[in-house]
Amino acid sequence: MAYPSTDTAPGRRALVVGVGLIGGSIGAALRRSGWHVVGRDLHEANLEQAVAVGAIDAAAPAEGPVEVDLTFVATPVGAIAEEVGRALADTPGLVTDAGSVKSPLVPLMADPRFVGGHPMAGSEQEGVAGARPDLFEGRTWVLTPIPGTDDDAFAEVRSVVAGFGAEVVSLPPERHDSMVAVISHVPHLTAASLMGLADERSAEHRGLLRLAAGGFRDMTRIASGHPGIWPDICAENRTAIVTELDRLVATLVQVRDLVDSDDRDGLVAVLERARSARRALPARFAKVEDLAEIRVPLRDQTGAVAAIAVLAAELDVSIADIEIAHSVEGDEGVLILLVEAADGERLRDALAEAGYKPVLRPLDAGEER
Repeated sequence: MAYPSTDTAPGRRALVVGVGLIGGSIGAALRRSGWHVVGRDLHEANLEQAVAVGAIDAAAPAEGPVEVDLTFVATPVGAIAEEVGRALADTPGLVTDAGSVKSPLVPLMADPRFVGGHPMAGSEQEGVAGARPDLFEGRTWVLTPIPGTDDDAFAEVRSVVAGFGAEVVSLPPERHDSMVAVISHVPHLTAASLMGLADERSAEHRGLLRLAAGGFRDMTRIASGHPGIWPDICAENRTAIVTELDRLVATLVQVRDLVDSDDRDGLVAVLERARSARRALPARFAKVEDLAEIRVPLRDQTGAVAAIAVLAAELDVSIADIEIAHSVEGDEGVLILLVEAADGERLRDALAEAGYKPVLRPLDAGEER
């Protein structure tokens, strides 16, 4: 199934369902790229404010068909499945979402027009008043294809969100939920718990919170996020969150025992490992010379592009861009990947082991390797 390229964005239409901070920022980013954006929201006042701040062009009809090329569902997690189903019924275009839990949406992913997504971005500000078109620049945007995901639908959604300045990573839905529990859900609950502990102690020591230095403020910053979204998130991703909370509790017990027993070497080892891991967090590439091109001949087989994107994520290889060059004759085409040059050979070799015939070359040279 082929969809038009985002190169034709001027004149294209999008629907954003849920015009809060994330939905409003998506709308603003789309409008900056030349899209005409309409919005749906349970609250009329949100739609009016979204128009006023430039997040959308107009409100969409509350019910019935909407002629758009792409829909973003950015409602609270508990409402996403229903709204995705509604968008698939009401619109002829592609549908994606912005929820932080993906496993409950897997049945809907059987529809070739739906590609699950999750922008790893946020702000201390709440609602559409805090929306801005650059919210996703330099941030990770996860797409969660399944084996039957349509290649052109996946490539189109990926192209649009990459156009927001995001780095797009592809993961299977279940793995996404497990990983996001570690890097997002549990950290938020931990920050909230630590902030609550400090608040309790402030009743005993009135000056305690005035002493809060940069480290404490950095650790607890995310606790200032809107609390209303978290009951749904915890309900939808309960198993993964409880598993990772158990691991955190066990780790804290180990650290407590190291402190209690005055095990200095053991404590230093824990802190050194944490410092090394923190310093090794990946940085986003920015220079053309840092990239290489991999061309992969493909037969017209559903899910091939998504499978390669997932393989790259498993290898921790960042993909800067994806292009599908369809053959005008027959059922073959070429997948063109731009990746970090330092990782090019690793991905090429893995693709070859998987049965593909990839060709790797630097962007500044024509010699194939």
